[in-house]
Amino acid sequence: MQTTDINAALATPAARAALWTIGSLLVLVLLREARRVPKSLLALMASAFLDMVGLLMIVPLLPFYVQKHCGSGIEIMGFTLREGLLSGIVVSTFTVAQMATSPIWGRFSDRHGRRPALVIAMFASALAYLVFGFADSLWLLILSRFVQGAGGGTVGVIQAYVADTVPPEQRARALGWISAATNLGVAFGPVIGSLAVSLGKVHLTSGGVEPPLVLGEAAPGLVAAVLCLANMLFSWRCLSESNAQRSTKRSEVSAKNAMWDVLRKVQLPSSRLILTYAIAIGAFQGITGVLALFLGVRFGVDETTIGWFYMYIGAIAVFTRTLVLGRMVDRLGEARLSRIGLVTLACGILAIPLAQGLGSLAIAVALLPLGTAFTFPCVTSLLSRVIHKDERGLYMGLQQTYGGAARIIGPLFYGFAFDRLGVEVPFYVGAALVFATILLGRGLAQAAKPTATH
Repeated sequence: MQTTDINAALATPAARAALWTIGSLLVLVLLREARRVPKSLLALMASAFLDMVGLLMIVPLLPFYVQKHCGSGIEIMGFTLREGLLSGIVVSTFTVAQMATSPIWGRFSDRHGRRPALVIAMFASALAYLVFGFADSLWLLILSRFVQGAGGGTVGVIQAYVADTVPPEQRARALGWISAATNLGVAFGPVIGSLAVSLGKVHLTSGGVEPPLVLGEAAPGLVAAVLCLANMLFSWRCLSESNAQRSTKRSEVSAKNAMWDVLRKVQLPSSRLILTYAIAIGAFQGITGVLALFLGVRFGVDETTIGWFYMYIGAIAVFTRTLVLGRMVDRLGEARLSRIGLVTLACGILAIPLAQGLGSLAIAVALLPLGTAFTFPCVTSLLSRVIHKDERGLYMGLQQTYGGAARIIGPLFYGFAFDRLGVEVPFYVGAALVFATILLGRGLAQAAKPTATH
């Protein structure tokens, strides 16, 4: 009865009206608060929003596409891979490519500029969406995610762009604004994706032509590809280059040495910040990989209603990052607020399997965007303070590399745990890992005081 009630509640006109009201309020809040945003960030925010709309049109649909292409599972060398683990593999393919390319994109942007790196990556994403749109097998789904991941290694470049243009004391707030724009894309992307699914069923021919011409399952991928190409043109025309004084000298720090120093020199503030980011985002991404399946098992959510959950998460993230984050940073400081965010995120992950109805589930899910809003902008801002400006792109890329490694391990393990150990186990493990990262934050407030090199 519980699953039927919740799924039916999400499908009611009242629920849909409430969620669309939230979406409208998001736009009004951003428009009202936009006057406080530095002009140098407005174009980057618009680009980040459009990019995330395209991505989130696809991500919530992936588990359902995996189910269609593999049924109850596939057998490899006598071992059956079920839908949970297969969904984890598809999700992780993105992060494999992202992990491999993040330091490369970061170093490329340090030497050749942030804007060229971003535009090239958007073109790769457009190709990936086309592959996704016409994929007729699990392996093509995996290929599309790999190509998109190769273009998705520029998150560190975006963060470096912000650090280039914003004073140290304002970076957490500015990164929060970028995150707000991306989370607005998180809010609207899945809903647009669901509408694109419906568009795929519309007959494009008339006059009784048989069989009728329809876009079918290609519609979400095609719409996302068009959106991505438009974003690429917009970024090339409207984004200014933030790294105008980049050095042409070869850096003494290689990407390989810097990557291993994170593990060899854990006592360094930069290493602890990168590891905190990686562990927390790995747990969050791993939970996201099985969230749709868990909600389907426990609450009867399917591809027609999952988009509303993502819209709800995105709405809270946007409100928090635009209206709350800056004030909280001014009041508590980045180091303390990041610890509060970690606790909030861990509590949200832990509370999801304990939810007994729509109300308690809504509260539990709301803690996820609150926790991430307080954690990730602050951790990234602190990292930008403790590294030299000439290595900013490299270390921001390294943060994404370690985050990518965690996002590979997380979905794979949580998918396996979902299938084999119980649908609640991934949430308990994720909460424990996030709680453990709090120990890495000791002494960071002192280490991250601004200096002339930042």
